[in-house]
Parts: sequence; structure tokens; C-alpha cells
Amino acid sequence: MRTFLTLFVLLAAIVIGHLAVLYGAPGFIMQRAMAAMEQRGIPQHGFRLAPRMTPQTQRVVRASPELAYSICLFDFSEGVDAVAIEMAAWPGYSSLSVYDAQTNNFLTFRGEGKRFAVRLLPPLSEPEGFSIPAPTQRGVVLIRRIAPNEADYRAVEKIAVEDSCRAIRGGNAR
Repeated sequence: MRTFLTLFVLLAAIVIGHLAVLYGAPGFIMQRAMAAMEQRGIPQHGFRLAPRMTPQTQRVVRASPELAYSICLFDFSEGVDAVAIEMAAWPGYSSLSVYDAQTNNFLTFRGEGKRFAVRLLPPLSEPEGFSIPAPTQRGVVLIRRIAPNEADYRAVEKIAVEDSCRAIRGGNAR
């Protein structure tokens, strides 16, 4: 009987530990990543083009040196009614991806050389057209553009200023 009880307690501890890591780790990881982004000056409700990826600037293990990354943090916790996101047109490969506070990618759009706009709504809002509710209060918007060399990266710099990620409060863009 004692062996059975010990085995049961051990198995329960393993299951509880596994579930804690499975459900707790993504939020913990994203919280730390977003705090690090804020410390590096990534704005809330505004895009910032990351420096060209080199071994010296690479902060993410799998960031590609052939891509230029623009990043925006969003947050609905302070009375934000919506977040309007626009990705400027780029003739080569481009994509816009949105991640929630649990590291889940809940929206991805490929640019296909065209400008793209979407509006994020707070969690539990009703979706309508290109207005999509975010699953969590906070998250990250990431634009990727192909820029395999310095000249292409410089061209992305000129285009990226047209990207926007702005908070809308009371129907007015901030």
C-alpha cells in the first residue's frame, strides 16, 4: 500500500509539474521577452525597425540575417479601444504576424507587394471585417521583409517609416 501511495504522489507531482510548465512557461517567456523589448526601446503602439541582423545584433536565437524586422508592442489594459496596424507595401517577401501574451501566433498575413491594414480589438470583442479580437490584453506585432544585403535593408528603412501601429481611444487615433 505504501509503495502504491508513493507512486501515486510521484505521478501526481510529475503531472502537476508538467502542466505548470506547459501552461505557465509561454506566458512567462513572453512577459520576459516583452520587458526586454521595452528596455531596448521598442515602443508600445508604434513600430520600430530592428537593426540589421548580424551575429552582434541578433537577440533571438532564430532571427534570420536575410530579414528586416519591425516590432510593435500592443496593450489594451489602459483604455485602448483598438489598435490600428498598417504594413507598407514591399515588392519582395513581407509578412505581418501578431502574437498574444502566451506566444501564440493568432494572425499572419503575407504582404504580396500590397499595403495591408488590420484593426485589433480587445479580447472578447466581436470580430468584424478586418477587425480581429486579440486573445490577450498584451502582445507583439512583427513585420518581416526580405532584405538579404545592406542595400535591401536600406530600402526597407525607407519603406518601414510608413508602417503604423497606433492606439485608438474613444474613437480617436493617438
